[in-house]
Amino acid sequence: MKGTAEGLVLLGRFGAPHGVRGEIRLQSFTADPLAIATYDGLRDMGGARNFRLLSVRPQGKDMVVTKVEGVGDRAGAEALTGVELYLPRESLPAPEEDEFYIADLIGLRAETPDGAEIGVIVAVRNFGAGDILEIAPEAGGETLMFPFTKAVVPTVDLSAGRVILAPPADVEEDS
Repeated sequence: MKGTAEGLVLLGRFGAPHGVRGEIRLQSFTADPLAIATYDGLRDMGGARNFRLLSVRPQGKDMVVTKVEGVGDRAGAEALTGVELYLPRESLPAPEEDEFYIADLIGLRAETPDGAEIGVIVAVRNFGAGDILEIAPEAGGETLMFPFTKAVVPTVDLSAGRVILAPPADVEEDS
């Protein structure tokens, strides 16, 4: 699940319509893509619209095809394309030990083991090989990327608002 505006967690994003009977593709950001249908209270960012998913079936790694309450035709599904589904953070269960909601990581300070501030986590990315913390350096400039592994990030202290980064030393190649 992805982090977003204060207090909200992004659970999914509607894609293109699927067929003519109002079904629509939905990219799910939940650990089990089908689990998105189990959450009550899905809404858009502004809270103007609420969504109830009547059915979901898998379609790829993180995609499902869903039927949304009140949407009965392709035009209704097309109107939802690109709409993001959110849930208030307090509506989600507590994560397991050594698991974190992305929303809880965004904004944490990144520090070295000796307490020097590196920057602030601005995003958690995943390009297919695992999660990566994107950190905006304290001094400004381009963001830094670190693998979100126990070896590189041995400590996540949500109550203190920080993570400890211990990246491995650069290895110089012999020429």
